[in-house]
Amino acid sequence: MTQGSETMYDLKITNGALYIEGRFQKKTLYIESGIIKELSEKDHPASETYDALGAMVLPGFIDPHVHFSLEVGTHKTADDFKSGSIAAAYGGVTTFVDFLDPTDTAKDLEKAFEKRLKKAKESVIDYKFHATLKNPKEILDKYVKTMRTLGLDTLKVFTTYSDSGRRTYDDDIKTLLSLTKKHNFLVLAHIENDVLITLDDAYTHEDLLKSRPSESEMKEALKLAGFVRETGGRLYMVHLSSGHTLNALIKHYDDILNKTFFVETCPQYLTFTSDALKGEDGYLYTCAPPLRSRVEQTHIKNHFKNVHTIGTDHAPFLSKEKRKKRLKDIPLGIGSIEHAFNILYRTFGDALIDKMTVNPAMRMGLYPTKGTLEKGSDADIVIVKKTEPYKIKAHHSSCDYDLYEGQEVSTHVVSTLSRGRFVIKDGIFNPQKGQWIKGEGIHD
Repeated sequence: MTQGSETMYDLKITNGALYIEGRFQKKTLYIESGIIKELSEKDHPASETYDALGAMVLPGFIDPHVHFSLEVGTHKTADDFKSGSIAAAYGGVTTFVDFLDPTDTAKDLEKAFEKRLKKAKESVIDYKFHATLKNPKEILDKYVKTMRTLGLDTLKVFTTYSDSGRRTYDDDIKTLLSLTKKHNFLVLAHIENDVLITLDDAYTHEDLLKSRPSESEMKEALKLAGFVRETGGRLYMVHLSSGHTLNALIKHYDDILNKTFFVETCPQYLTFTSDALKGEDGYLYTCAPPLRSRVEQTHIKNHFKNVHTIGTDHAPFLSKEKRKKRLKDIPLGIGSIEHAFNILYRTFGDALIDKMTVNPAMRMGLYPTKGTLEKGSDADIVIVKKTEPYKIKAHHSSCDYDLYEGQEVSTHVVSTLSRGRFVIKDGIFNPQKGQWIKGEGIHD
């Protein structure tokens, strides 16, 4: 609206350090109808003013890898779309990408999409979905066309889990990669070598590394990188766990690394090590792929520039579901979405920001609507203050424990805005309604 000859904006954010195109700038950010309308040093009137003095004003974080309301056998993740999205907002996340149930035909894909869409309506922030393929039963071109018609830009495959029928085999992966540019989509892959994984009935949680060794991830990642180079396709590796894998990719596939073969890692692999599995509560630290050795973790940290995105793989289960004697009875997953930025910023500083904003926005088909502070972009914004070191004491997940409790951090997410509306304002939750984002294709 206008006031006299001057525009009256809905909201302006003043005095903060705005992260614009990779650097901090002292400007005022103006919002109108949920959109960033102006970034300038000028002072215009607004219906509301938010003083971000002493804070970083960042694009809203994008989590490309979450599992809300995930059912694994008889188990279900502790967070549904409502509780999970609230925890996400407290962590500065304004958009997430969840997964449809695995399907092997286009008809079942449509059913899975409708089912997930209904569940996700409780989300308080925006969201997209990945299609998820299991060993396909029909022509892949038909499946992909249906996926794109539904507005889905990304397709996840598993190179393991043959025991549950979820594995997609090499020839089909090559076919999918060859289709990525034709249909403007991205293949995501859970990368572990199925043959190298052992599922012994006698294994306990302490045997998780024996069950899913680092070699399984590294060998399969190198093989799939070869497929990407061969086909000219595009692939996104979810949850890289081992620095050995990253080192090998840098050595052998530097020409395609984070150009057509993209690498995601998660907060848990940069925070905890496999030593946690040996503790009294080690069963709580089980995930797939597993936490790795300190040496492997150090390699990821040393080559953090070669990590393209951070996804949390948020999938916490209640302690009673995890507290099982046999490894095969334990649902594998860890919750990280609320603490991801604070935990990782402690180690990586500003080098983290692009990996949680513009990079996932580009890979997930969200840029420039999301992931950036630009005129015309959605006003998805997180306001973060640097603090004296403090230990994490609280969380907003529905899980009954928090693995990050007691971890020391020195930043605090103060406020989170989605489409110009405060979901979190000075630490207080304000109920909002998120929107599903229909994909329009992923281009280079």
